[in-house]
Amino acid sequence: MMAAEAEDQDWQRLDKWLWCARVAKTRAACARLVEAGGFRVNRQPVAKPHARLRAGDVLTFALGSAERGVVRVWRVLALGGRRGPAPEARMLYEDLSAPP
Repeated sequence: MMAAEAEDQDWQRLDKWLWCARVAKTRAACARLVEAGGFRVNRQPVAKPHARLRAGDVLTFALGSAERGVVRVWRVLALGGRRGPAPEARMLYEDLSAPP
């Protein structure tokens, strides 16, 4: 089995999953968000866009500016096969964040 096939079945790069979940418009923008810091996978800080993400992992990150940023806590329900419409993207995660 090739590495790309294994990736799509067992795990997915964090930047690719964020792109499929529509966190940012481009995969490069998702990679920059991860590199900037502030992402955690299962409570472990992550700064590499190629970090492995699996179904069941808990992703914690902040969206927005420092003053008005909102901390998101998402449980990964599925790996992204493509970047689809927003309703499809919401099927990839369960939002565990506290209500505003």
